[in-house]
Amino acid sequence: MQKEIIDLRSDTITRPTPAMLQAMMAAEVGDDVWGEDPTVKALEEATAKRFGMEAGLFCPSGTMTNQIAIKVLTQPGHEVICAANAHIYVYEGGGIAFNSGCSVRLLPGDRGRLDPAAVVANINPDDIHFPVTSLVALENTMNKGGGSIYTLDQIAAIYKVCSERQIPLHLDGARVFNALVETGEDSREYGRYFTTISVCLSKGLGAPVGSVLLGSREHIKKALRIRKAMGGGMRQAGYLAAAGLYALEHHVERLREDHVRARRLGETLAQLPWVAQVAPVDTNIVLFDLQGCSVPQVLEKLLQEGVKAAAFGPASIRMVTHLEFTDEKLERLLKILEQLRF
Repeated sequence: MQKEIIDLRSDTITRPTPAMLQAMMAAEVGDDVWGEDPTVKALEEATAKRFGMEAGLFCPSGTMTNQIAIKVLTQPGHEVICAANAHIYVYEGGGIAFNSGCSVRLLPGDRGRLDPAAVVANINPDDIHFPVTSLVALENTMNKGGGSIYTLDQIAAIYKVCSERQIPLHLDGARVFNALVETGEDSREYGRYFTTISVCLSKGLGAPVGSVLLGSREHIKKALRIRKAMGGGMRQAGYLAAAGLYALEHHVERLREDHVRARRLGETLAQLPWVAQVAPVDTNIVLFDLQGCSVPQVLEKLLQEGVKAAAFGPASIRMVTHLEFTDEKLERLLKILEQLRF
């Protein structure tokens, strides 16, 4: 009998659990474009409350919530400051330029985490030769940084820089719950520092679709209009929102299990002769560099053993743990890795 595939390309590949499916099928729904879906409203309110924000807006994807936030907070010809390897710049299809007409100031960082002094140094002066710096965007956890975490103290320092200059601060919180369960910090504190927050439900939390954009009532009112223009209005979306509500109630604390398995995976990889280096494993993302072999060679051999991983650079591979990656699958994977030869 063929063994079940171990798919570690991303934590987005998870499917709803039976209990989540049951919650989806039992959802009370209405037409959300008419503002009549009670389950969507419940998800938006519950997510906003968790982060100490006034309001939320349910959208199909994290890319959409990020791009809506940028458009709400900027004007064409303005500039956005973010990390050079930020998701909003690298993986969102040029959306900052396409949707908002903004330029981007890309900063180096510590595994993608910005330094307050660097942010200050890159805020443009009030001079007609330069675009207006109108937004700073952070990502937590940092995908391209291997799941690196901003602590609240680090966020507060960047917020101080922005607040003193009246520049909004946006959070791409695609994996923010991974950061929160690891640090033990209070999610409600985030509402003190960020103007807008994008929270993804379809990664470690295991919902099939969706992200929620959080902000003030005024900003979310503007965001609703932009979502409409982007084609992001959904009708009986409560079936999807119910999955998000279930995930918030049942799948947040279990993220710790993903982190434990990721660390074990990282420890094993670090001992292999064909692995040059493993990035620090802070949450559920494991990045490693190769030596003496190529990315296609490793991915092909893994696939032959029923394992899927993702190329993450010319000599790097990413593996992401998630709720479908069990202890049994971890033990299987460790044995496979230890037996590979190049």
